[in-house]
Amino acid sequence: MYYILFYNYVDNIIEKRVPFREAHLALATSFVESGELLLGGAFANPADGAILIFKVENKAQVEAFVKQDPYVQNGLVTSWNIREWSVVVGAAL
Repeated sequence: MYYILFYNYVDNIIEKRVPFREAHLALATSFVESGELLLGGAFANPADGAILIFKVENKAQVEAFVKQDPYVQNGLVTSWNIREWSVVVGAAL
C-alpha cells in the first residue's frame, strides 16, 4: 500500500533545519534502505513543506517515521498528515 506523508514547515526552515538535517536524512535513508520509503523531498520556492512517499503494509509504519523524525521532535514541522494513495498510472515500485 502507498502512503504520502505531508509536512508543513516553520518559516525559515532552510536555516532552522541545519542542526537537525544530518539526523533527519539518516532516518530517511534507513527507511529507504528497508524499502519502506520510496521518495521524499521538500517543496521549493517557497520551501514551506515536504512530501515523502512510502510503500508499507499500514499507516502505523509511516507514523513510526514521524515519531522518530528530528524535524518533528524539534518543532520544525508545524503539522503533518498521512494519506493513503492509489497509484493508477506510471510504474508502481
